[in-house]
Amino acid sequence: MNFLAIDDEPLCLDDLRLALAEAAPDCCCACFSSPAQALTHARTHPLDAAFLDIEMGDVNGLALAKQLKDLQPDLHIIFVTGYEKYAVSAFALHASGYLLKPVDTDELRRELTFLYGDIPAPHAIRVQTFGGFEVWVNGAPLAFGRAKAKELFACLIDRRGAGLTTREACSLLWEDGVYNIARKNYFQTIVHDLRSALRQAGIEHILVKSHNSISVCAGEIDCDSYRFLDGEPQAVNSYRHNYLPSYSWAEFSVGKMEGL
Repeated sequence: MNFLAIDDEPLCLDDLRLALAEAAPDCCCACFSSPAQALTHARTHPLDAAFLDIEMGDVNGLALAKQLKDLQPDLHIIFVTGYEKYAVSAFALHASGYLLKPVDTDELRRELTFLYGDIPAPHAIRVQTFGGFEVWVNGAPLAFGRAKAKELFACLIDRRGAGLTTREACSLLWEDGVYNIARKNYFQTIVHDLRSALRQAGIEHILVKSHNSISVCAGEIDCDSYRFLDGEPQAVNSYRHNYLPSYSWAEFSVGKMEGL
């Protein structure tokens, strides 16, 4: 499903974006604080639904809805506003829904279920690489026993399913250039800790170990940087040159991402 979200208040727009990502994890949502830019987008991109604020400075969301419907007559319009007083006018435009701020994810999910039926369940594993590295499994943070185990998982996420050898991993995790028996043994301890953390969360299967490398099943992971690289507007708009900022080895990937 392709969605459009428009709100001139950045914090409200971000709240809506996050709620949509949780309620409909496989959707592609283009987010705009500028109604003019949103209209430009709608002229060239087929959309299933648009989520509009109503009071946006000089622009009225009701008028904007008419313009969007002129461009795409089958478009569902769902108003997201802080005011109840516009409800009658909204439904006079045959709006598909009317939500009050702050957006409640359950209410949003109900609106989408009414329009489209049951929404597919979200990915069990969600990974954040922009602004810091965090992992959630079924909505709960994944606990790592060691910081190096967490960093190793970040390395594997960065590889997006490509294998990482022991030597390569050691060169990333430790920048002193040492690669000996003691270091290799310690690395195996880190792998064991990572596997234990994944096992406790019920997702050990995503760690794939071959004879001389390890990798992750990238297709089972909802990751912001993966969506960015795939060109998803929501992920592209959320990028602030802050990919895995805690890890110096990530600078190479930053260069590739920003060179796209």
